[in-house]
Amino acid sequence: MVKRALAGDEPQQWWIPRRVLTVVSADIDGTAGVGAIWLLWRPKSSRMREHVALVEWFGEQWRYVGGGSGSGDDPVDVDVLDVRNGAGVLSLARTLDPPPSITAAPWISCVKVRLGRDVSHVLIGARRIKVPQQRSLIAVWTSPRISRGVRPAIVALGRNGVELSRMGPHDSLDAHTWARLREEL
Repeated sequence: MVKRALAGDEPQQWWIPRRVLTVVSADIDGTAGVGAIWLLWRPKSSRMREHVALVEWFGEQWRYVGGGSGSGDDPVDVDVLDVRNGAGVLSLARTLDPPPSITAAPWISCVKVRLGRDVSHVLIGARRIKVPQQRSLIAVWTSPRISRGVRPAIVALGRNGVELSRMGPHDSLDAHTWARLREEL
């Protein structure tokens, strides 16, 4: 799946039945050497399970370094931008010797992002990602271990490149939702 995502292909291979396993999204940050894959096991079943796998480039291959799983979120109708929980793991693959301190090791993080119909691209920090047809994606990045809870700014862009909404590193709601809430008060 990682090779397919790097090539810009559909991450799910044609021969994998979607009723059994669905690859929702895969994101690879080649510069940082990290990636995340969002999978649904038995997506239409009451026993659906959601998995997020984090991978890291080490040596000459991609290696699984961790992730998480759970019962999964119900799809939500998103106005512009919705950022949900993801996963994070400590990276020790950057060097052959472990770092002198765990606080010096980089942290690999990801979040699940759902986008509204008017959004064509999303900025994750400095990276620009085209919105897939299903309007859901996973985004991955690295940060120092000390600031592992801090995500990069996430910006939703319209078809003409205009900013529709944004979420800062510590925000719990996007700017569009905050503006709607202020209008209602």
